[in-house]
Amino acid sequence: KSSLQLSGIGVAGCGRMGRPMLAALRNAGLPARGYDVVPMDSPHITDDIAVFSEDLDTLITVVRDIDQTEAALFGQQNFAAIPSLIRIIISSTLSPRYVRSLRARIPSHIALIDAPMSGAAIAAQEARLSFMLGGDAADLDAAQPLFNAMGKHFHRMGEFGAGMQAKVLNNLLAASNTAMTRLVLDWADDAGLDISALLDLIHTSSGQNWFASGFNSIEFARDGHAEGNTIAILVKDIASALDAAPDGADTSLPETVQRSIRALTPRR
Repeated sequence: KSSLQLSGIGVAGCGRMGRPMLAALRNAGLPARGYDVVPMDSPHITDDIAVFSEDLDTLITVVRDIDQTEAALFGQQNFAAIPSLIRIIISSTLSPRYVRSLRARIPSHIALIDAPMSGAAIAAQEARLSFMLGGDAADLDAAQPLFNAMGKHFHRMGEFGAGMQAKVLNNLLAASNTAMTRLVLDWADDAGLDISALLDLIHTSSGQNWFASGFNSIEFARDGHAEGNTIAILVKDIASALDAAPDGADTSLPETVQRSIRALTPRR
């Protein structure tokens, strides 16, 4: 576990985030391949479990949720049972409680790292993601070349599961900013304000936030809530944060944000 082996790096889940992450790994000269249940027109992505699994030593999961993670690790794909596997990196945003429970279910010789990322698809495409990392320090050191290929900012948060805890808290703030920025823009429309001018103002003023500052480049900025899109994923991410809330915590504000995100309609 002390050094990066390069016989095979696999990205499971080659959607909006996973596909550009795979491209970044390959652009860095790393022997990476992808798997997705949906057939794709790419020589580096397969829907054949056996082809993907051959001599695979490092698995990066970028699937949507816990159900898909269960299928990838233990169910239909059962990638956690690959004999050559020495490292699993969880990059999906999931409940920290669930992530921590994986250690008892995966063979002890397999290093586990949680490495959720922030930055949306545009950052994945430009290989400048921010990773929140949890795991043994030696395991993180060994995997750092992978993160260097895909990202620009790396935050080591502690033991396995700590990266996910940090990520869901970060996403709780992101969801809050998303909900409030969309409300502000709707109210600005009603007041007849120029939206570009307002966004420029917000960017240099006390209301500045990532969502408003990147509004014209974030791919989901104008979306409404719909099954399977990023707005719906924000609802899921808030649920993951709530699942790890301290005992007795007041969850009324996160729950209000979650309802607001769920109620978003497309912005024209």
